[in-house]
Amino acid sequence: MKKKTVLYEQLLPAQFIERLNDCPIAYLPLGTLEWHGYHLPLGSDGLQSKAFFIALAKRLGGIVLPTLFLGPDKYISKEGLDYYGMDIHSFDENNPQQLAGSAYHVEDRLFLQMMEATLRNLARAGFKIVVAHGHGPSTNIFRDTIENWENKFGLKLFELWRIGGKGNEGMMTDHAAYNETSLMLALYPELVHLDKLANDSNMVGIWGDDPRTTTEQEGKRVIEHNLALVEARLAEELSKLKWQTREMKYNHMVKKYSSDT
Repeated sequence: MKKKTVLYEQLLPAQFIERLNDCPIAYLPLGTLEWHGYHLPLGSDGLQSKAFFIALAKRLGGIVLPTLFLGPDKYISKEGLDYYGMDIHSFDENNPQQLAGSAYHVEDRLFLQMMEATLRNLARAGFKIVVAHGHGPSTNIFRDTIENWENKFGLKLFELWRIGGKGNEGMMTDHAAYNETSLMLALYPELVHLDKLANDSNMVGIWGDDPRTTTEQEGKRVIEHNLALVEARLAEELSKLKWQTREMKYNHMVKKYSSDT
């Protein structure tokens, strides 16, 4: 028996209509390809947000979009080289260093344009609620523009810091530190290598509490805590909405061709 998917890119048109009619929520993972310490994979942002949204979609309903891995961040150019994100935050700003693997930066203006195009298309497709979350600067810009976009596209928009847990009880509230490491241990234990931090006394590219003190069990607890909070909030929002179910109705023009045979 085939498993039912919640991933947008895997849905057949009829499956899409069925899921949309049942729960018109789109989940958008905001990820990066970015240094997350020596111990976490470069795609940690997208991996965490997408896995959380998949679990949420299976519980509540809705459809999970592909991860947007390009995103904004603090940026400087120095002696012909580009530095952004943890290249700057991990070192003296006058002496940044390019950390291996980071490849995601776009200017704020371009990110806003990509988000506007995404929301416009999701509104056209019939969604009523969009939840976006992931990479910190991406989530911040999304949050700061919610009111404008809600008015513009007729959507209800959320990110998890407003409707989920706070601090280490939230989703992706630090950078490669206690919180994110606990989530990655819970979701992808095979991708976490805490032994790589044994000789990293400076904790390069890590913001927050010591990641070596967390556990897989802590991550599972935090995820379940946030699933419950977010599911309740979104279910409440759904109860306020009225939406028209969509059908697959198309007018096909049939062209008849003749031949001289």
